[in-house]
Amino acid sequence: MAKTMADAFRQNFLGNSPTWYKFTILGFLVLNPILVLVLDRPFLAGWVLVLQFIFTLAMALKCYPLQPGGLLAVEAIVLGLASSEMVFHEAEKNFPVIMLLMFMVAGIYFLREFLLYTFTKILLGVRSKILLSLMFSFTAAFLSAFLDALTVTAVIISVAIGFYGVYHSVASGKQFDHSHDASMDDGVVELHREDLDQFRAFLRNLMMHGAVGTALGGVTTLVGEPQNLLIAEIMDWDFVTFFMNMAHISMPVLVVGLITCILLEKFKMFGYGVTLTPAVREVLESYDNHMTEKRTNQESMAIGVQAVVALVLILALGFHLAEPGVVGLLVIVLATAFNGITEEYRIGHAFEEALPFTALLVVFFAIVAVIDQQGLFTPVIDWVRTYDGKEQEALFYLANGVLSMISDNVFVATVYITEVEELFLAGEITRAQFDALAIAINTGTNIPSVATPNGQAAFLFLLTSALAPLIRLSYGRMVIMAFPYTITMSITGLLALWYLG
Repeated sequence: MAKTMADAFRQNFLGNSPTWYKFTILGFLVLNPILVLVLDRPFLAGWVLVLQFIFTLAMALKCYPLQPGGLLAVEAIVLGLASSEMVFHEAEKNFPVIMLLMFMVAGIYFLREFLLYTFTKILLGVRSKILLSLMFSFTAAFLSAFLDALTVTAVIISVAIGFYGVYHSVASGKQFDHSHDASMDDGVVELHREDLDQFRAFLRNLMMHGAVGTALGGVTTLVGEPQNLLIAEIMDWDFVTFFMNMAHISMPVLVVGLITCILLEKFKMFGYGVTLTPAVREVLESYDNHMTEKRTNQESMAIGVQAVVALVLILALGFHLAEPGVVGLLVIVLATAFNGITEEYRIGHAFEEALPFTALLVVFFAIVAVIDQQGLFTPVIDWVRTYDGKEQEALFYLANGVLSMISDNVFVATVYITEVEELFLAGEITRAQFDALAIAINTGTNIPSVATPNGQAAFLFLLTSALAPLIRLSYGRMVIMAFPYTITMSITGLLALWYLG
């Protein structure tokens, strides 16, 4: 019976994850108390915990990171590496982001027919893969400058899931309007498997171009990323002032980022350059024609209503009429009320994508609390402060970039801007130095952080979305595909800071 119960525990623990992965997580849970309680090395244990959490993110396709990451976070609190109060404080500071995920992502769900209709026309109308990739990247950058990166990412995820579901259904021998589980390949006809794999690669290309685009636009304005607003408030910069202070770095980076997009597609490097096969294009064209022919007046009206609601969304966020999360709730109310979606179970489906990631984000805040309480970044901060002038600015930029790759750009920016503000208030630096370091902090946390999925919330959202396993977008693949962007954008940002500042 003991063996049977042991087998039952092993099978239940982390579900269908590979056995080696389960034992690895158990090993982590055994190692951490030894480092803290036996060796009395909480600082080392803190860094080990950060690396362990990044490992759970890297293995997101093996097991959703909420469970293993959550176990590590709970253990960290029990071991005293952080407190539950600090976790709550981190979540409280990021409450606008939590509301954004809860309501905005659900709101985008109710605009999916309009989005799929619009992007189907674009996808079928633009035959050049280079031009299409450039459109995805530039559009994501433009929208992220006025909206926010997570909202834009939610839009392109919704579109990609729609495209994938359409082709996967046909590849499985079903009609467009048949119910179908796109996560299962068992029904895919052998004839379509190669086309399906290429279509996955095609969607990976567009999603990564779009995700990087959110970073290109997010650095430019005070609403592009959460830390931008924090820095702007401390520096007392309005929208125009913030844009002008960043422009000598953000604009060259934008240009180089778009050029990188073109070169990656042209020379088919790092997994890019995959085109839409004729077979897939034919299916999507047939789908578009089929939907056009069978579309009723009621369905046309629903798309029209969604288009109006999308316009309200853009205007409300563009003019900052309310917090993004509140605007997301407005979108839900309008899109459901005027399209007859009144059943609770139909509304509930919209939250299935957002809430697991919201929970994961709060777990991530627990890891951030460990970084804060154990002072894991303090040695880096102290080292950077020993330099002056341009060297100090460059090191602030690089240090913020590297630390953002490891943890989270919002947290890193918060830590650094707070430290610099204290120096300014103490009279140790001038206002000009204060401005220069704030620019270095903002650009450093926004640009090099595209290197890893945990560097930016939008990237992490993409990695843990329902789309990622469908198109085989793993942590490692994201890192590889982001690598050329990381190099070109980071170097451009550093050179612009040094020579144009």
